Amino acid sequence: MTAASVIVTLPPYADFAVEVARHPSVAGLRLNTVMPIRGFDGTPATSRALDPLLSRLSDLGVPLWVDLKGRQLRVVGGAVPPFTEVRLSHRIRVNAPCDAYFDDGREHARVLAVDGDRLILADSPRRYVGPGESVNIVDPSLEIEGALTPADLAYLEAMGRVGPSRVMLSFVEQARDAAEVRAVLPSAELVCKIESQRGLDYVAAHGATHGRLMAARGDLYVEVAKPHQVIAALRAIIAADPQAIVASRLLPSLARHTVPSSSDVSDVAFLLGLGYRTLMLGDEVCLRRDSVLAALNLIDAIASEV
Repeated sequence: MTAASVIVTLPPYADFAVEVARHPSVAGLRLNTVMPIRGFDGTPATSRALDPLLSRLSDLGVPLWVDLKGRQLRVVGGAVPPFTEVRLSHRIRVNAPCDAYFDDGREHARVLAVDGDRLILADSPRRYVGPGESVNIVDPSLEIEGALTPADLAYLEAMGRVGPSRVMLSFVEQARDAAEVRAVLPSAELVCKIESQRGLDYVAAHGATHGRLMAARGDLYVEVAKPHQVIAALRAIIAADPQAIVASRLLPSLARHTVPSSSDVSDVAFLLGLGYRTLMLGDEVCLRRDSVLAALNLIDAIASEV
């Protein structure tokens, strides 16, 4: 029998938080910092609005992880088709033309030019692109200005006041990414989310020296050169850190149906077979009480069969 523990992404105002926190498989809670918070506008000036939330989630009796976005590219504002411009969370430089990927790589648009934090597109996804959506630009010339966002800094300031110190940092690609977090919150216990080829290079160079590793498969799957190469990436991460966490694309069928898909069940078994013992459930499956509890119970059942 293989034991598996789970970190659950908890909606900030979920009325089922206590029940989830008490589930025997839950090893921690993740707060996704792109979630809207009452009184917080994403800037350090309103960081005190985060204090009650952090205090309440910290009192649930399991470790609380605050997931900072770091250098992850996200949509700012929204874009309604037809449109040819998308604003990003960071200013970037990249050799254009190139491709930008949306919706976990299922959609893409041709970037004709870049103007600071603006992507000027030849075409666009045929739907509304909402604030907070991630954007992947898989090009070796890509340079992103800065790492921590204003919202990241606000959360770190609030954590320094309230007390929680566990941080997940997206798109870790170099040692100074961890150093930037600890410069603001010296007590930070860090999970480094590996989500790009540069992140895999970081793993090869540093392993878990600067923090526990996480294989964040959503962006990592888009960022590897060919889809099947995500398998080698998962193996490299667990080899570098036997305590690594695996996340993203876990049991998405349960967000829409009461019965999981066969591929979802096999996926969890495959990850356990690779050696991962801590799994993190993402936003989609955790938005409803029934789906998150079903996911927790299913992971327990699969682990008992591995």
